[in-house]
Amino acid sequence: MKIKAAVLNKPNQDLELENIVLDEPKSNEVLIKTVASGICHSDIEFQHGGFPVKTPLLLGHEGAGIVEKVGSNVTAFKKGDHVAVGFASDGTCKFCRAGLPGSCVNFNQLNTSGGPMGDGTYRLHKADGTNIGVFFGQSSFGDHIVADQNNLVKVPDDLDLRLAGPLGCGYMTGAGTVLNSLKPEINSNLVVLGTGSVGLAAIMAAAVSNCKHVIAVDKNDERLKAAKLFGATDTINNTKEDIVKKINEIVGSAGLNYAVDTTGEPDVIKAGISALTIKGQFAVVAMGTKSLKEISPMIDILTFSRTIKGVIEGDAVPQQFIPELIDFYRAGKFPIDKITKFYKPEQINQAIEDSLSGTTIKPVIVFDDQYQA
Repeated sequence: MKIKAAVLNKPNQDLELENIVLDEPKSNEVLIKTVASGICHSDIEFQHGGFPVKTPLLLGHEGAGIVEKVGSNVTAFKKGDHVAVGFASDGTCKFCRAGLPGSCVNFNQLNTSGGPMGDGTYRLHKADGTNIGVFFGQSSFGDHIVADQNNLVKVPDDLDLRLAGPLGCGYMTGAGTVLNSLKPEINSNLVVLGTGSVGLAAIMAAAVSNCKHVIAVDKNDERLKAAKLFGATDTINNTKEDIVKKINEIVGSAGLNYAVDTTGEPDVIKAGISALTIKGQFAVVAMGTKSLKEISPMIDILTFSRTIKGVIEGDAVPQQFIPELIDFYRAGKFPIDKITKFYKPEQINQAIEDSLSGTTIKPVIVFDDQYQA
């Protein structure tokens, strides 16, 4: 079938709206009419050449929509179901079976290689037959998606689907890192470095966890104001204040127990690690390519018995965790609607620019202009 999609034809270029061809779903796959797709920092990193990527490529991995057709082996979904589309995993490796699909041994191949689907064949093609690579097993920057049933999470019909897509990546990453991986104790102290959509999701989750101090660090004062509205007890502008000194003033002798980095900035990461108390834990979730060369394994880690760990997709099982986030949203504890701005498909490059500049926290492209929540 013919679809309209925003294709990356070469790295470091704008996305181009084109008419392309999408194949029918195979036996274990589902065809979805895209209502909307969030723009994630990972999309932007791959667009701008932060990682080697094959082109042409259809980015987008925070899709949500309505099922139009299911393959012969699909039993959990039917036509008309409302779904959020998450990342791809093989479902059979030891990490998937241990409830850690974000750590799937085939994660990179299935999600970030820019190649074919998991079975080695392509679903997306140019009009001349040129194959278009898939991203995160879904490629949601188009008005239809074909994805494996393992990518999907059914969501309530009365949930605004324009908000649902980012639950499958950005919000799940931020909130899951706090709730599933760090699991802060009541009255513990936590800092979130960077207050984009992932950082704000982490802040909301820390507030749900009843942390005593939830400290937001950013260089943008407007985002820091937003962080205070969503659960931050304290804020630090790292261009005006020393991060370590200010954190120590805030938490006092109790010390900083946990840190989440969403920036990928070496100086910010170094400061966050240095501020941790004994047995403190530091979670790295940012997708970036800048290297950190000033960490001393003995002084920064061993001496204080600190832990530094990478957390992919919030250590979450999407089918279990996304419904929990929806419950938090409905209870007013996860107000993602207040950080979302909607754009039309032809505005996608402007939406990316607004995300980079900090003008918009979570841009969402609405592909179905007839959809009503």
